[in-house]
Amino acid sequence: MVRPSKVEALSGYRIHLTYSDGTEGIIDLSRDAGRGVFAPLADEAFFRTVHIGRYGQIAWSDDLEICPDSAYEEISGKPSEASHA
Repeated sequence: MVRPSKVEALSGYRIHLTYSDGTEGIIDLSRDAGRGVFAPLADEAFFRTVHIGRYGQIAWSDDLEICPDSAYEEISGKPSEASHA
């Protein structure tokens, strides 16, 4: 299973991800920051705390994370291994 190996917060509520297979790219969360479950991301200092969680998820806290498989699919344009399971 391909998992993120590095995540970096960028300006404009974007994150740069690098995956264990070398795939990398940027996810733009600017439309979501400040809305619904992503409301806390409106605080840019909090947004910058993004990290890779214990289980490979892209996380800000135990309650706020995004699926690494969905992010992989968005970046690479191809399904992750998990979607074939």
